Amino acid sequence: MRNIKLIIEYDGTNYAGWQRQNNAVTIQQKVEESIVSLTGEKIAVIGSSRTDAGVHARGFCANFFTNSTIPPHKFKDAINSKLSEDIVIIDSEEVSLNFHARYSSTGKRYSYTILNREQPPAIDRRYVYYYKKLLDYESMKNACKYFIGTHDFSAFKSTGSSVKTSIRTINGADLIKAGDKIIFYVEGDGFLYNMVRIMAGTLINVGTGEITPSRISDIINSKDRTKAGKTAPAKGLCLEVVYYN
Repeated sequence: MRNIKLIIEYDGTNYAGWQRQNNAVTIQQKVEESIVSLTGEKIAVIGSSRTDAGVHARGFCANFFTNSTIPPHKFKDAINSKLSEDIVIIDSEEVSLNFHARYSSTGKRYSYTILNREQPPAIDRRYVYYYKKLLDYESMKNACKYFIGTHDFSAFKSTGSSVKTSIRTINGADLIKAGDKIIFYVEGDGFLYNMVRIMAGTLINVGTGEITPSRISDIINSKDRTKAGKTAPAKGLCLEVVYYN
């Protein structure tokens, strides 16, 4: 028995997220079907997180166990030959049997991209959140620092989460401007359901002047979801990398 680790890049537009569902097509389903067709084994692929419908990834991590004799580094090309062009295995390698894509993770890094201009996008329409009203970039950038640290992020969690605790540690949060795009980068030891999208929605409220940057601390301390901004659309979110020791 071998444990194979995969790094996956995908465009989540046409999928109902990562996790397999009974009534919708998902990334996990497509990857598992491709591996089964190669190995003839009943394979369960373990994902590093449960990305929502429409969310993208550049460095999603997964692993699966197999008795196949396919060389580990050959799996990426073999699986890619069975996948559609919007899901690509970037790398494949053999790892220890105790490696678990989800539970071995020490953190993740996400990006959220806002297109801030008068006209909507044509080319990037599936990967950015288009926001027409001019945003105050400097205020938004200033607000990011208030996310950093260990906090109870209940105010930045959508209902439907069954986690034991809402306490998370954010190691870094920053904004960059690239032309008409405002990109929010955040990394931490873990994220609650829709947490990054709510952070992005709250930063937009800072950018419109509805709240001041320092208000972020008050929102965190309130633990009240109604105090934070709206949940920004899924298509602007991308899982950039999953960290392991």
